[in-house]
Amino acid sequence: MLRKLTAEEIEGFASRENVKRIPVENFLMTVTNNDNITAALNNLEYDGKVYYWNRETMKAINEGIHLSGGMS
Repeated sequence: MLRKLTAEEIEGFASRENVKRIPVENFLMTVTNNDNITAALNNLEYDGKVYYWNRETMKAINEGIHLSGGMS
């Protein structure tokens, strides 16, 4: 089960250098819509390819997903 991240946690990921802020905020604010970490990571992979997110954005979201799942 994924937990809702705090605004401060999301801001920490979204404010990193070379990160696309809006995708990070949007994905991590709705991370609990996924059933589990595997589903969230699959959605991240799909969205990243469709929207051409850069490596830094993908990494920030990936780390947010793991934090949400208690596996940071």
